[in-house]
Amino acid sequence: MRYATVALLLGTLFTAAAQAGEQQVDVEVVQDKLDHPWSLAFLPDGQGALITLRGGELLHWVENKGVSAPIAGVPKVWARGQGGLLDVALAPDFSRSRRVWLSYAEAGPDGKAGTAVGYGRLSDDMRTLADFKVVFRQMPKLSTGNHFGGRLAFDGKGYLFIALGENNQRITAQALDKLQGKVVRLTDRGEVPPDNPFVGKAGARPEIWAYGIRNPQGLAMNPWSHALWLSEHGPRGGDEINIPEKGRNYGWPLATHGVNYSGLAIPEAKGETLAGTEPPAFVWKVSPAVSGMAFYNARTFPAWQHKLFIGALKDNTAIVMNVDGSRITEEARILGDRGQRIRDVRVGPDGYLYVLTDESDGELLKVSPRPGFR
Repeated sequence: MRYATVALLLGTLFTAAAQAGEQQVDVEVVQDKLDHPWSLAFLPDGQGALITLRGGELLHWVENKGVSAPIAGVPKVWARGQGGLLDVALAPDFSRSRRVWLSYAEAGPDGKAGTAVGYGRLSDDMRTLADFKVVFRQMPKLSTGNHFGGRLAFDGKGYLFIALGENNQRITAQALDKLQGKVVRLTDRGEVPPDNPFVGKAGARPEIWAYGIRNPQGLAMNPWSHALWLSEHGPRGGDEINIPEKGRNYGWPLATHGVNYSGLAIPEAKGETLAGTEPPAFVWKVSPAVSGMAFYNARTFPAWQHKLFIGALKDNTAIVMNVDGSRITEEARILGDRGQRIRDVRVGPDGYLYVLTDESDGELLKVSPRPGFR
């Protein structure tokens, strides 16, 4: 299925949406003094959550008790620029295996870096991540500090998706012999599934699921369509939501709604759309700098049913989207009055929205809608 619903929104509309949404939620700071937190994963049975800090620490957080000392056994990360310790996800069989997956920036021999992914076993006392095993490395290593991606999502069918940035090396997103600017698909043990689209094809990496991606910052499974959704930074303008399908090309840098930060055109771009590539499901003409994303499918707050929440780093908001099949519309922006970069959004087991702010004194916020939220 192709998703061609494209919305071009003006900055004035963004501002109005943000102002309309700021007073529609209640916010509780449940943890502060987090040094640039990046991701959050809730543990089962009310055991709290795991939080990654970009500098390289994995913490165990419990509401009303705070955060632990850094968990031992986390791999060494390349903490420069946008690099560091990135996403955290629990294995689907965590209750049995206690496997915790991490993505992070890993140094290469020449001073450059790439995204790596692996897993270890979390000890029962939450103090150690044992026997960490790296199962994926983005190759070649090309980043000098930009566009690592790193978001992880399990699909409920035994597969892991990893969203990878193009390391600010634009044309690599179109090169099938490189792992820059791709979504890759692995088994839940880190192996290449035999039905991946480029398995057995000369000059192509078998891990690749989809390509033509710039700098993905959010990744989640749609609970209603069971499709993978991705939020992606454009350059200056052109942030996107894409729905990465098997073997498809999502255009970057050949097709984009943005321009270079200098204001000049992207040299490789042929237009906003291009035959043979997939148009975005949604695009912001003015970039909010999208980050983590979460679908709301809990019963706690009916007003949020069929909403998609996406963080925004530049605009310091969480964007509230309405999802009606393949039709996506922006409804409001919340948290903009706090003036903090939003790095990740997650729906907790209690049905509240949990938000991480990307600051040197970052916070974990617990958010709920006020009566009449719209």
